[in-house]
Amino acid sequence: MPTRRAILITGAASAVVIGGGLFAYDIFSPTLAEAREPWRHASEGLGDTRLDILAYAILAPNPHNRQPWLIELVGQNRIRIFADLDRMLPATDPPNRQITIGFGAFLELLRMAAAEKGYRADVTPFPEGEPQPLLDERPIADIRLDRDPDVERDPLFDAVLERHTNREHYEPEPVSDRQFESLARALPDRQRVDFGWTNGPRRVAAIQTIARDAWLIEYRTPHTYQESVDLMRIGAEEANANPDGIVLDGPVMEAGSNLGIVTREKLADPTSYAYSQGIDFYSAIIDSSPSFAWLFSADNSRATQLATGATWVRLHLAATAAGLAMQPLSQALQEFSEMAEQYRRIHTALDIAAPARAQGLFRIGTGPSIEPAPRWPLESRIVAA
Repeated sequence: MPTRRAILITGAASAVVIGGGLFAYDIFSPTLAEAREPWRHASEGLGDTRLDILAYAILAPNPHNRQPWLIELVGQNRIRIFADLDRMLPATDPPNRQITIGFGAFLELLRMAAAEKGYRADVTPFPEGEPQPLLDERPIADIRLDRDPDVERDPLFDAVLERHTNREHYEPEPVSDRQFESLARALPDRQRVDFGWTNGPRRVAAIQTIARDAWLIEYRTPHTYQESVDLMRIGAEEANANPDGIVLDGPVMEAGSNLGIVTREKLADPTSYAYSQGIDFYSAIIDSSPSFAWLFSADNSRATQLATGATWVRLHLAATAAGLAMQPLSQALQEFSEMAEQYRRIHTALDIAAPARAQGLFRIGTGPSIEPAPRWPLESRIVAA
């Protein structure tokens, strides 16, 4: 099975790269070490309690790896979090729901890191009111940190540096009910955000079909696909300069970029080989999913979206600790007009009726070891009070 990167190298150029130059590219091509430095810095500490805690929070999963947080340090023990409104996803996430969920994951990692260092994090979400219909300049959260010798550390914190979104092929063995039940015990509040799963072949196949159809709509709708293309970082040089978005790296990608085979223009061209092979690749990834899990809630308030993010990251940490891989498949839950039918289909398949709604859909199974996604350095996300 070709990798995501290998499918983009074609024909005669493929022979040039593989036959004569790929080995050299493998040795001499740049790496993502710089873009991954924040993962190392988190464990080393930065010499300041708030910064040491925030160094873990910025590792939170978030849609398209936009990292939309702006951080203000207030006084001696307070933190205020804002949304960077230039980092929204207006095409695929028009109401900023998925972005808000990412903030929930950020705040949960912040709380866990604070407890690890002996501090209690008192989080006040949306202190100036919930922003509707879109996020705005008002703060996402105010946090106060107080030293507390009685605060309990969270055992899931041990998995924070190992948690990575795994977009590779999974083994065919499904996740067992016993494993899912163990994961469920890690969730913070199932009254607010609940958890469902399936490992049955018929239901898995039905969800695969919907997920594949939904992804194809996002891929074939020009403005939604272009949003992804614009956020692609082709090769390590681009990723190190802008450590966010969708990274296409490795020796084959470096070679393709240098040869002019892999460009944003060609990736966006529906007549190109890369575009058509992308369909085959991602469809195969969805079809390799042996099990699915989902999160759902009774309402869709901003506070519930934050709670969904906390639940998501805790579920993923528990899966990581259990040796399982996870990847969100969010397309069918997106709220742009072309996706309306798939939104209806996935809710029917998951037996979720309005006003309740699905907040997250995930493929889950056993996958290969992977490297972490790039992150902007913490100092780049801090703004003056």
